[in-house]
Amino acid sequence: MMKKLFSLLLTLLPILTFAQEAEEMGIDQQIDQAFGNATSWFVNAIFYQIDFGGGVKVFWVLFPLILGATYFTIYFKFINIRGFLTSINIVRGKYDGKDHHEAMPVAGDPTPGGDAIETIAVEGHEGEVSHFQALTAALSATVGLGNIAGVAIAVSVGGAGATFWMIVAGLLGMASKFVECTLGVKYRDINKDGVVYGGPMYYLTKGLKEKGLAKLGKVLAVLFAIFVIGGSFGGGNMFQVNQAFQLLENITGGEQSFLHGYGWAFGVVMSILVGIVIIGGIKSIAKVTDKIVPFMVVIYVAAALFVIFTNFSLIDDAFMQIIDGAFSPEGMAGGAIGVLVQGFKRAAFSNEAGVGSASIAHSAVKTKYPASEGMVALLEPFIDTVLVCTMTALVLIITGNVTSANAGLSDAQAILLTSGAFESVISWFPYVLTVAVVLFAFSSMISWSYYGFQGWSFLFGRSKKMEYAYKILFCLFVIVGSAASLGAVIGFSDAMIFAMMVPNMLGIVLLAPKVKDELKKYLKVIKG
Repeated sequence: MMKKLFSLLLTLLPILTFAQEAEEMGIDQQIDQAFGNATSWFVNAIFYQIDFGGGVKVFWVLFPLILGATYFTIYFKFINIRGFLTSINIVRGKYDGKDHHEAMPVAGDPTPGGDAIETIAVEGHEGEVSHFQALTAALSATVGLGNIAGVAIAVSVGGAGATFWMIVAGLLGMASKFVECTLGVKYRDINKDGVVYGGPMYYLTKGLKEKGLAKLGKVLAVLFAIFVIGGSFGGGNMFQVNQAFQLLENITGGEQSFLHGYGWAFGVVMSILVGIVIIGGIKSIAKVTDKIVPFMVVIYVAAALFVIFTNFSLIDDAFMQIIDGAFSPEGMAGGAIGVLVQGFKRAAFSNEAGVGSASIAHSAVKTKYPASEGMVALLEPFIDTVLVCTMTALVLIITGNVTSANAGLSDAQAILLTSGAFESVISWFPYVLTVAVVLFAFSSMISWSYYGFQGWSFLFGRSKKMEYAYKILFCLFVIVGSAASLGAVIGFSDAMIFAMMVPNMLGIVLLAPKVKDELKKYLKVIKG
């Protein structure tokens, strides 16, 4: 009898200990601890740093990004510069008459000549959304918290000079975005009901199969699908809702706020709103994003310009700080290379060029010329990084918020640094920024739900049961993200985003000649 009681006590001891800890910690801390323990191994692997000596350590995943973007810029003869005006004209609808085509009775119906079924689907089907809607859907996943909190982190750690390298990364990233989004349209699948399935999963399998690399393509596609699902739960979901709640809590009183400790409740409300939109698929998502994104970008940029021109006399000095800091960063950890790395890292997280996620949204466009959408897509890093991120950085520099004292700020404090910078000139702007953050977070989540679902359907099939399983899971992760602390969330978010880049970048480098053919074909049509 005593042995049985002793055994029972031993069994109950861990449970009683956990219960005591739970009582002390609260539900938010419990969720964060469990989440951090589950994901730390993956985060550490992705963010392994190569030590070059002299205090310079570089994340290995940055090399595919930097080298790939540079290669595409040169290979396509600076398409990011020479194709800029053409891209704007495509979005304006100047070439819609030349791009018009009718849908075939059965998308994917094989015809004499030996074309692949999927190619016929692309050539003969209208798609689901317009060029502008595809652009805003993809932008909604990138313009947002990375531009607000991410820039504050970059300039706090890397100084004003990090802004220069963010701009360079944005310009180079335009070429990467062009390549992956052209491929997204070229190799997409379109069901008989008109639903589009596209993105790296499809151009890695089909494109590499055409080059005799079917096995490699299949492996890379599966890896990407796994990472994009994780990215949708992490960077595209939990990170977004977490930052939104952090700012909302701070605006309403910080630890004394009536919201303190109720992150999960905020998550429940957001998950319901997200669920209402994502049930309708890309058409429903595009109808929301093409209204929210332009509106919020205009408000944010207008406020930034107001702060900048209110301090007109300081603009010259701000640009001098950016240039000097980029090449002679005194007192910054890791010197010039450290500043460069910080700028590239944050630009990558902000605009996602080379990651492959945007090609999923762009695949749904109504066009028969894949390169047309690639041209539209190259505007994204320009708007996101060159325009919006630079505006944020200038506000931070001009208001004196780039100091060595801020270099030790946590990720959670970075968004408050940006809010404070705006507040120093526009006293009421933190309230507007709070609304903007919540809307940016919301639009990012609905777009990333679509990205994650595309990876999910690639792995588990396109049945309604699988679709609703993913969407319910996605909504549950909204609640987890709002309750977990930022430390665990941001590590997992960054890791998944950068992990997606590896299989995608390898694939698009191999498929670059296919994109060059498509570009020649499209330019011939619009110039003819």
